Amino acid sequence: MFGAVIHAPGDVRYEERPDPTIEQPTDAVIRTVAACVCGSDLWRYRGISEVKEPTPIGHEYVGVVEEVGPDVATVAPGDFVVGGFTPSCGVCAACRKGATCNCLDSDGYRGCQADRIRVPHADGTLLVVPGPVPDDLIPSLLALSDVMCTGWHGAVSAGVAAGSSVVVVGDGAVGLCAVLAAATMGAGQIIALSRHADRQAVAREFGATHIIAERGEGAITAIQELTDGIGADCVIECVGTEDARLTAVNACRVGGDIGLLGVPHGDLPVDQLFWQNKGLKGGPAHVRAYLPHLLDLVLSRQINPGRVFDLELPLADIAEAYAAMDERRAIKSLVRP
Repeated sequence: MFGAVIHAPGDVRYEERPDPTIEQPTDAVIRTVAACVCGSDLWRYRGISEVKEPTPIGHEYVGVVEEVGPDVATVAPGDFVVGGFTPSCGVCAACRKGATCNCLDSDGYRGCQADRIRVPHADGTLLVVPGPVPDDLIPSLLALSDVMCTGWHGAVSAGVAAGSSVVVVGDGAVGLCAVLAAATMGAGQIIALSRHADRQAVAREFGATHIIAERGEGAITAIQELTDGIGADCVIECVGTEDARLTAVNACRVGGDIGLLGVPHGDLPVDQLFWQNKGLKGGPAHVRAYLPHLLDLVLSRQINPGRVFDLELPLADIAEAYAAMDERRAIKSLVRP
């Protein structure tokens, strides 16, 4: 089979790789129907995170089950499935608490931008999508493997509720999905920080009530003008840089809550959080815990998170899929084998 392998910053190649096989009785092998490039993949592509050796890459997928191990009970060959960006056993103490991203028996994937994927812990990771699956729903189903569930996790972490005022820092796919999550949860005011017209349009489509293009102090001033001078009830940070995290802290009102989603790079002003009674929560999303509810919303066409995919390419063009996102020519790239 073929798949994406990152060799060095800026160097992702479409290469032949060994076919996956059943290695554990709880495994499944799926044929990939669609995969995509994640903003977190760009940390390595841009050289911010180290690439020590050629490594298969990718962690988002939907596909059709081809083979299962003897202990797999909930999926079968022929099923169309979606799974979270980290495997989860479903039975350990963490999984039983809903902390599926922090499964005590998971060591991640070995590259999902590929023709076929081995999925460990199939019963605890995969969710069957009732068929037949319309082709136009595949982008939204793919978004559930990471960005939509991640945006939802940010809204949950920030305590978004009916009537909340919400600021979303970051206008990538996760940030846009955070806007959609906040709107779905009934937020009364959703302020999206974005300087890009195409992303602003999606944010408004997803439910943003206000767009702020300024950065730094200008953004904070604009947010305060919209929120009685004190900032938003809830802030969802979707970038991870120190500047973005500081913006999130300053955009949050006293006594408000911040949901962190961006892979962290930089410090947080802990003393400021303490003295202003600002709450902080977040991290990688517990995708498998959110999947059933969000799958229902997608299948009933109440949400359309697949709108974040504005570039579709063959898997063989994976290098261009990365370059387009890196150069901001695409919000998010979908690839099909």
